[in-house]
Amino acid sequence: MPSPYDIKSLSADSIMKKVIFFAPFYETIIDDYRAELYIKGKVNIRKKNHILRFIPTMFRIRKGVREYLMETYSDLHFTAPDIYDQKIKASVGTSSEFWELDGRLPEYFHVNIYASTLLYDKLLSPLAPNAMKYYSYHIDSVMGKMHELQYKISFKPKSKSFQLVSGHMVVSENVWSVREMHFIGRSEMLRFNNMIRMGDVGESDEFLPVHYDVDATFRFLGNVIDANYIAALDYKSIIQKDPSQLERKRLKSKYDLSESYTLRTDTNANKTDSAYFASLRPIPLSSHEQELYQDFFLRRDTLQRYKKPKNKNLEFWGQIGDALISRYTVDLSKMGSVRCSPLINPFLLSYSGNNGFSYRQEFKYNRLFTGDRLLRIVPRLGYNFKYKELYWSVRSDFDYWPRKRAAFHVSVGNGHRIYSSRMLDELKNMPDSIFDFDRVYLDYFNDLYLEVRHSWEIVNGLSLDLGFSMHKRTEANRSLFVTTKSVQSEKEKEKEEGPTTTPPAWEEKMRHSYNSFAPRVRLTWTPGQYYYMNGDRKVNLHSKYPSFSVDWERGIDGVFKSTGTYERIEVDIQHSIPLGLMRDFYLRFGWGAFTNQKDIYFVDFANLTRSNLPVGWNDEIGGVFQLLDGRWYNSSRKYLRGHLTYESPFLLLRHLVKYTQHVLNERLYLNALVMPHLNPYVEVGYGIGTNIFDFGVFCSFANWKYQEIGCKFTFELFNR
Repeated sequence: MPSPYDIKSLSADSIMKKVIFFAPFYETIIDDYRAELYIKGKVNIRKKNHILRFIPTMFRIRKGVREYLMETYSDLHFTAPDIYDQKIKASVGTSSEFWELDGRLPEYFHVNIYASTLLYDKLLSPLAPNAMKYYSYHIDSVMGKMHELQYKISFKPKSKSFQLVSGHMVVSENVWSVREMHFIGRSEMLRFNNMIRMGDVGESDEFLPVHYDVDATFRFLGNVIDANYIAALDYKSIIQKDPSQLERKRLKSKYDLSESYTLRTDTNANKTDSAYFASLRPIPLSSHEQELYQDFFLRRDTLQRYKKPKNKNLEFWGQIGDALISRYTVDLSKMGSVRCSPLINPFLLSYSGNNGFSYRQEFKYNRLFTGDRLLRIVPRLGYNFKYKELYWSVRSDFDYWPRKRAAFHVSVGNGHRIYSSRMLDELKNMPDSIFDFDRVYLDYFNDLYLEVRHSWEIVNGLSLDLGFSMHKRTEANRSLFVTTKSVQSEKEKEKEEGPTTTPPAWEEKMRHSYNSFAPRVRLTWTPGQYYYMNGDRKVNLHSKYPSFSVDWERGIDGVFKSTGTYERIEVDIQHSIPLGLMRDFYLRFGWGAFTNQKDIYFVDFANLTRSNLPVGWNDEIGGVFQLLDGRWYNSSRKYLRGHLTYESPFLLLRHLVKYTQHVLNERLYLNALVMPHLNPYVEVGYGIGTNIFDFGVFCSFANWKYQEIGCKFTFELFNR
């Protein structure tokens, strides 16, 4: 009989099959827990240059200081399936703020090692049901007593990918639960090394982590930052799932997840006193860490004592320089906060084959009032280099009744250039065989708009928007038609020829601007809408069913000097279907039409519209056309559209090892549009997402005939 300690006689795959078999049960065995979480972080800036200023999540670096120490003490509340509520009670450190590994630190301490994915669905776990398809396993050693054996099993990817990890785990025999897991990988700009130690067999925390040790290295264009984070958890209560209580009666709606969602950080309870924190610290500081604190307090006291008088002129230009190349947040005491990324930032540049290069910039002002009422003001600037046009908008929202998602919305800005309905019949009557936009002179108008609406969720999942929109459209290239009066006086003219009038058709053609005023109603329904209450604020989550919307608008003549009468109606259906293991399927269908039109109006659909400044793959869940000429969006009074998107991390490039390890996900696109002269228009595309950029290639067909191949490129660095 072979010895149980003989590695050669053991099969790693047979052991892992048992571990993977029990993993789904252990993943959901914990229903709720409360713990105190202590985190200590050390940061060492090994190399830096001026590009470090462009990183939006980087804390402010002090001149001459390379090492920083940061500590937090929090209350952590977990509720199944994967909801973490972390409230910071105390924090100290030698930096202005806690650097959270480019904003992703919570991912490394909110790990359920039995789940099929790690780091918030970014990595495929070696315990996933299909893990053996992507990982190979090997037994390194056997430990423990005869009836309490533990196996140290190493794992590594079968192919290189940033969504796979390598490392080892220690597994207990009989129960087949994990005592520790060590995994190494890369996420975004980080190379990480994460060690998770679990509770002992038979203890209440057997299936929960009790200690984390994370080493990470951040590398970006010559900047190298090393970070180490240690976390310790002290569990106060652990509730395992009780099968007899699975059918317990709910006092609230089954869609109300408020009992498990409480994501607000209580900033008023955050204490920063170093003496108070010393009484909480479960892990003593090393002598080097104590020196870091001593140097920090000494430097701070020295600067305050020998503070030089400010040079107003130099201070002003220094602030301008910071605004140009640094991310900054301005806290206005009792007035809110303004947040802005650097004004000169190459990562805000994007490209699409249809619109060319674009650059965008946003400012964000937020103010929170009592009762969770929130005011948001977002000015936005952008420039399109292909059309040489500057776009701007200011969007403001005031959530005055957050429990019912009731808010006022005001938006003002300049829209895209558009031609009037006078061209529609001319375009419609052109035969398909000779139809070409380049042969038609389109009289474009610039757009200045104001939109005001009120939104209100009547019942869960059913929202009603009421408002109006106003547009002033001015001719972009002013026509040469001018009205002239006779040299004769009006009296002589009336005596000799009688009163003269210009024909209405000519008056309409000679107009250089048009105003419009249109009340608008939008009804949106999402059956089975899950949500949670964050204080007095209702936050909608997901649904197993599609979202339906009906949007109606009526142009009224004579209000605020408006001209033209029309009705616009659009129907839209959207749905996101998670398929598990980081795979998703998106669908979107829509129909729209302009009816009851009189005089001159402008075909400007709400759902079928051209984006002047593309913002990435997540705009309208992929339900947009990438190669469609912008002139088509206003060429018809009606349309029918459909979009399908499939996303998976391992789709076509899984077997290409050398060049595809940087690919995070792949997408397949199918877009279709039906309108006059396009029966149909079809786009098929393939895209990849990486840490730095998203890139896609699309091919278009009009009336089943090949049209063109184009691409889309957007920087996504620090935006995921």
